[in-house]
Amino acid sequence: MSFFRFQVFTSILLACLLALAGLARADYDYIEINNPFLRKIPMAVPTFSPVAGHPAERQVAVQAADQLAGALEFTGYFKLLDRGAFLVKPEAMGIIAPNIKFQDWTAIGAELLVTGGVSLKDQYMEMELRLFDTFKSQLLIGKRYKGLVSDQRRMIHRFCSEVIFALTGNHGIFDSQIAFVSSGPGNKEIFTADFDGESPQQVTQNKAITLSPAWSSDGKWLAYTSYRQGKPDLYIRNLAQRRGSVVDRPGLNATPAWVPDKFELAATLSFSGDPEIYLLTGTGKIIKRLTESKGIDISPVWSPDGKSMAFVSNRSGTPQIHMQDIGSGREERLTFDGRYNTTPSWSPKGDRIAYCAAEDGGFNIRVIDLATRKTLQLTRSTGDNESPSWSPDGSLIVFSSNREGPNRIYVMTGYGTDQRRLLTLPGEQTNPKWSGRIVN
Repeated sequence: MSFFRFQVFTSILLACLLALAGLARADYDYIEINNPFLRKIPMAVPTFSPVAGHPAERQVAVQAADQLAGALEFTGYFKLLDRGAFLVKPEAMGIIAPNIKFQDWTAIGAELLVTGGVSLKDQYMEMELRLFDTFKSQLLIGKRYKGLVSDQRRMIHRFCSEVIFALTGNHGIFDSQIAFVSSGPGNKEIFTADFDGESPQQVTQNKAITLSPAWSSDGKWLAYTSYRQGKPDLYIRNLAQRRGSVVDRPGLNATPAWVPDKFELAATLSFSGDPEIYLLTGTGKIIKRLTESKGIDISPVWSPDGKSMAFVSNRSGTPQIHMQDIGSGREERLTFDGRYNTTPSWSPKGDRIAYCAAEDGGFNIRVIDLATRKTLQLTRSTGDNESPSWSPDGSLIVFSSNREGPNRIYVMTGYGTDQRRLLTLPGEQTNPKWSGRIVN
């Protein structure tokens, strides 16, 4: 892990005001995260104030403000206002409430305002960041961060997480990563990247087909299937300590899925004949068999409470999504539309499952509501769209698509809006999997 020792603290003044922020959240719903017709909140993020004012500090003040604005805009919750429309020049405004004329911001439609100050000294930096409700002239968050200059992006994301928590009640996506498969190295290898596609890193060096990455709840372990030894084996790897286990039973060892908050995972094994789903320890030992049917059972995914499992089975003749209650063993078929439905992904809230469906002459992402059993098609007329995976807060879905030619990783809201490419690397990128919160 990189050296990271910034301290987060709140001044005595801010501590008093933050108590009021909790009251503001209680009586005013800023963001309805489950609203499919979400209204984006107009937000102003002026460039930050350089405390000493020297050139390096001024440069960082602009860069940090741009990073913060970009990260918050990525969520899909906010409409970032053009700085050219601001009535106040950044150098003429303060970062605390007594020095801010909130009418200058409400006049241009800004409902939220972020201010910041930056101080540099040698290789260290300090940032003070604040979020205001402009219509209430009220401070919602105030934080001060200290650390190395190289920690700037992490400081920004830590504050963004505080912003989303204040407005929605959860910490959002800023502490998460996405694993995916890329053929760029000449073979299919596992890569990881930050939530926004930045800082991609190659994880495996198998020089063979490697597929189906799966994160443990704490983000410390990654399981995947690789043909490194000439057949599909299951690898379980601790990312930091570079240790792990291999499940190399005869036949297929594939499609791992970690049990929430446990050092256990489900995977498809075929050593006994038909591919069936088994529950394994985190070291790869079989605990018990979970499915037993004629045909193929594959691609397990767990409900957030770990009490149910969705998976793909062709027991009815074609691949369809099924669900099993782990305690009772009771199973039911979930999908009936279409003849090919695969790669389920259970939403963090537990109310919906995203999956890939063959329709309209290609593959598209659909979501099924578990309460009503109604389905919603999220992609259409954009090539093949596959392998959906929910963000840890349930607001976004990452997926792969060949809509622009080679397969790339894309992201959209949980209702199919704001579809955009996440990153572009050599080769093709497929099989994305979003981690939970990874807090170092």
